[in-house]
Amino acid sequence: MGKDAKAPPCRAWAVAVLVMCAMSSATDARAQAIEQGLLHLEWGDPPPVAKGQPRRAPQFNASLLKDDGTRIRLDPAQAKLAAGDLYVLANRRVAVAFAPAGRVMSSMPAIEAIVPVDRVTQSAPMHAANARVMAAAPISGTTRWVTLMCKFSDLADEQKDLAFFQSQYGEGVGQLGHYWREVSYNKINLTGSTAHGWYTLPSPRSTYVTTVDGKDKADLNKLFADCASAAPDTVDLTAPVGINMMFNGNLDGYAWGGQSCATVRGARLCKRVTWNPPWSFGNLAPLAHEMGHGYGLPHSDNSDGDDDTYDNPWDVMSDSWSNAVGDTTYGTRPKHINIFQRHRLSWVDAPRQQIVALADRTTRDITLDYAHLAGSTNVQMLVLSMSPQADPYATVVYTLEARKREGTYEGNLAGNAVIIHKVERSGTAYSIDADVPPANRSNNEGSMFKVGERWMTPEASHLVTVKAQTATGFVLTVGPARVMSTPLPPRLKPDAVAPSSLALPAAQPASGGARERTPAVTRCVAGGMRSPAIACAIRER
Repeated sequence: MGKDAKAPPCRAWAVAVLVMCAMSSATDARAQAIEQGLLHLEWGDPPPVAKGQPRRAPQFNASLLKDDGTRIRLDPAQAKLAAGDLYVLANRRVAVAFAPAGRVMSSMPAIEAIVPVDRVTQSAPMHAANARVMAAAPISGTTRWVTLMCKFSDLADEQKDLAFFQSQYGEGVGQLGHYWREVSYNKINLTGSTAHGWYTLPSPRSTYVTTVDGKDKADLNKLFADCASAAPDTVDLTAPVGINMMFNGNLDGYAWGGQSCATVRGARLCKRVTWNPPWSFGNLAPLAHEMGHGYGLPHSDNSDGDDDTYDNPWDVMSDSWSNAVGDTTYGTRPKHINIFQRHRLSWVDAPRQQIVALADRTTRDITLDYAHLAGSTNVQMLVLSMSPQADPYATVVYTLEARKREGTYEGNLAGNAVIIHKVERSGTAYSIDADVPPANRSNNEGSMFKVGERWMTPEASHLVTVKAQTATGFVLTVGPARVMSTPLPPRLKPDAVAPSSLALPAAQPASGGARERTPAVTRCVAGGMRSPAIACAIRER
């Protein structure tokens, strides 16, 4: 995904308003089509590769499944802009307004707006500031999953037995039931999740995985239909929110997660779904990653600007493998997701969030507790807004969270630190790196902000100082940046200063800090995905 394009001129959050918006912006409203159906998002993730070897690019598909069973492929870039937050609409009924004939932006139909149908209201049109609130669909309560173990008719291997797959859902340390409770602050559980199989598919692997333009392509819909249909009627497929499918052979070089519909037992079955080859289901981390996609979570990334989205070890939805805890039974354990991903699913309670508006000129101390603490009474998600609008998430936000290297899933993190992510228009979360150039993987010191270090937004609107460390996190001083006209201090590392660096006052010694410090160094780093500079950091050594 490249830098976001300019947002559409109008965006609605009810079907009636969507029609009015389209009529006001289209030269021929009668030529515009408005379609309703289920929004399906599918992510394809390749296996890990040896160091120095190239990794396959991730896959992402977006489509609208209409009531008559036909599917309209959506341009992912347009869909992200038209929906506000596309990911919270996954597996929900939406209305899509397509541009009139002649307004073509790609080989797929041009999209002007995507709105959630289940939030249609007859009240006055909602303002843009309320758009994300209206779109939000919390994932909460019992989210029961069913595992179906399916083997191709020409492959006899059964890599794991039924007891293994059933135990993956357990509530013990390192099992999925325990993991999702902890990550969601007990907002969700997997109670009642079960495993079934192995079932033999009606066809060989070659029927489901074909060659298209010289590359393997898995027919995800057929795999879902045949695997679900292979299960006997005694297996309840309607009550669970999701189905984890385990296949005994490689698919198209990817594991997949998202949503799908199929005709099963004579009825339409629409579920959150994962498609897992052996390398995926043998490790809990990639399986949790795909389940995250099933819940609608996108990838995260770091800020090195390359096309590899799997290089942010602070989020299992990016790098599942690095800085992870091993398990003798379940392979690589999943790390937590970053705080914005938790927020996306409405798992961060309002008292645990604090937003600093763009125009806020107050300097204050904020206690930021570690993100993993379920019983925290302090802030766990600090948001620095760059939006001049009433909606703080309308343009760019920087989210700050505290992470600690301890516990069942976080025990191998790179360190204890404040981690900063940039999020633009509720899209991908990019971890900020103060090193120049940014590291290929954000488990470096440049991505960890510790006591005595400061960071400033590139717009010079917010300045954050990590003032002290507490038993439960960190104390941050947050306020407007004070730019000085004096030259930079003479003692600087030459490779750490960008030509446009600003001289800022040196940070005050943090309480309890005893190490010697040199003058402050300002670092401006290039943004992820080839965007303009996204962060300036002031670090003291």
